Amino acid sequence: MTLTRVRLERFTAFKRLDLELSPGINVLVGENGTGKTHLMKVCYAACDISKTRASFTEKLIDVFLPSGHVPGRLVKRQRGSIRGAVEVFRDGRRLRTSFSNHAKVSTSAHTTGANDWVASPVESVYIPVKEMLANGPGFLSLYTQRDIHFEEIYVDILQRAYLPLVRGPMDKQRRRLFNILQKAINGQVTIKNVTTKPERYQG
Repeated sequence: MTLTRVRLERFTAFKRLDLELSPGINVLVGENGTGKTHLMKVCYAACDISKTRASFTEKLIDVFLPSGHVPGRLVKRQRGSIRGAVEVFRDGRRLRTSFSNHAKVSTSAHTTGANDWVASPVESVYIPVKEMLANGPGFLSLYTQRDIHFEEIYVDILQRAYLPLVRGPMDKQRRRLFNILQKAINGQVTIKNVTTKPERYQG
């Protein structure tokens, strides 16, 4: 279940964007500041809420982290009162949210398509540029207990990375990926100095 289209209107770096996505791998090329990372964050936020059932606007705020957690700051700046909008499409489903540049709280946003969107969850992961695994355990504890200025993408990837292995026989797809990984590193995957056996865990 891949995303098929993204539309942005007056959102962050974009005045207007209407992008049809490939069913395979999509490569984004552009100069710094053109909005490549912003586009990926929008796609990730839309996919993530299909499982968490969180508010789309809230998730956008958490991954973009506008000053003061104010959604209106995500609207592309220009004079007067205007609205920004984000639309994401997949498999005949459409998720849309819009809010004013004067919006102070996420509840003032107008969102449509959320119920249909979360009825069919998709797996997604956003791997940020900043390496976080080395500081993972301490960072997760700090994030849950203190108000620190980090985008939620860092918490999301660490929570996935620190999940324990799945028990049971490894399925065909995971076995193939497991073998590719071990061949690429010319070694074995180990967890806490114990060699991971393909027949014991799904990985």
